[in-house]
Amino acid sequence: MPISVQVTTDLLTLAGEREVLPLVADALLRVHGLTGNKFMTPNVVGHLSVSPEARSYAGGKHQSLAVVEVKVPSVTFPTAEVKQAFVSEVTDIIDRLKQGTHPRERTYVNVTYAVDGTWGIAGKAYSNAEMGEAVQQGFH
Repeated sequence: MPISVQVTTDLLTLAGEREVLPLVADALLRVHGLTGNKFMTPNVVGHLSVSPEARSYAGGKHQSLAVVEVKVPSVTFPTAEVKQAFVSEVTDIIDRLKQGTHPRERTYVNVTYAVDGTWGIAGKAYSNAEMGEAVQQGFH
């Protein structure tokens, strides 16, 4: 499940830049009860993009910005509680790893769903049912 973290330069500490993706990945797995799952864990991937503040825009001006996006199968985030837990935890992660005064109001978290049957891993297009079966086998 790809994770994309986009932040402005110097928003995160140097250690924070190294830690943010593993922490967000852990949150994604944990809120779904999939910590340690042998199928899901290696398939939670991501990248960090850091851009100068002059290339970030919020509220009508250039200023610090953090955007965390995840792309997942459409069966993911099944309840409002799971959604809220993930958004809160990821926002807290950015707050913990930031340097300076970046406000929570400029941290955005969103989820994009893949169309059923188009989740590709290693050249195989998984349906939601196949993904569920693979996840269940990952517990054994």
